[in-house]
Amino acid sequence: MRGDLCQGTLAQADRKKARYAPNMFTILFMPVKNVLLFYGIEIKGFEQKKPFGSIIFYYLCQPLKKVLMSSRREFDIAFVGLKPGIHEFEYSVTDKFFENYQQAEVRNSRAHVKLSLDKKNGFMLLKFEIGGTVEVNCDRCGSTALPWTLFDEFNIVVKLVENPEEMNGQEEDPDVYYISRGESHLHVADWIYEFIVLSMPMRRMCAEEEAGKQPYCNQEALEMLRKMETEETQTDNPIWKGLDKFKDLGN
Repeated sequence: MRGDLCQGTLAQADRKKARYAPNMFTILFMPVKNVLLFYGIEIKGFEQKKPFGSIIFYYLCQPLKKVLMSSRREFDIAFVGLKPGIHEFEYSVTDKFFENYQQAEVRNSRAHVKLSLDKKNGFMLLKFEIGGTVEVNCDRCGSTALPWTLFDEFNIVVKLVENPEEMNGQEEDPDVYYISRGESHLHVADWIYEFIVLSMPMRRMCAEEEAGKQPYCNQEALEMLRKMETEETQTDNPIWKGLDKFKDLGN
């Protein structure tokens, strides 16, 4: 299954790029800075602020900062402080989680992930158990509310090395990942997204006998498909017209 869905696997390089993403706080707080500048409150580089502007800026930014930080930390595991052995974590994955992944065609997510982390000397064994339900696009009728049950498990080996970038570039096994010995946190959000996608087949549709019988089915699209199939069976294929005279030669 992993081979058939290799395009759903997030490249290790993409996971590295996330670490060097632009400072989102600076980007998000630019509108606040512009408001303060409009009212004559000078702010240069966010470091030099007049008292009034500093107070407004601080209180406007704190609620959003807390939300962003809590959202990030939810999928960060501080493995340095963990004792050797097995540790378990559970995550509820809602639609908000998929907002960070533009290609995700998932709605009404009620997915849940159970993560078992076995800490060893110099490496960690991670086991992801994927469960719950989501709604996806139906590849038969185009419905955007096809319910899908998730049930799968995946394993990852995380090794601590001195040269993680070089090792990740050389590693051919997608289930082995390298991080620096100086790392203190393990970010698992990308893996959770990857494994939820891999828990679903490439073609997503209900069983043939259930087509058109469910409330989420696109009846208009199914009717159009039935008409097209009828027309194809009633129309003679011109490729075979010239061969009709030969069909009785063997008798």
